Amino acid sequence: MKKFDLEKNKALKLANDLKQSSAARVGQAGAQPKLDRREQRKLDQEKGLVPFACKLDASLVKQLQERAAAHEGGMTEALADLLVAAGLTR
Repeated sequence: MKKFDLEKNKALKLANDLKQSSAARVGQAGAQPKLDRREQRKLDQEKGLVPFACKLDASLVKQLQERAAAHEGGMTEALADLLVAAGLTR
């Protein structure tokens, strides 16, 4: 590589780093602090939540994601509400 290309790459990297750091600061201004995995797992265990994975059809997943986006509790609460409505009890 030529010296010009090296300097150009450095400038692009610096600009990208600045853009990402400013976007992170903007996102943190109004958001609640993000919990790390260990803290989140502890809170979930206190609520009695258990991780459950399954494989679903892509079109069904898309529908679930659309419902979850409109649901105030997110994916977990949206799925729980659907299962309760299907006749399963909490």
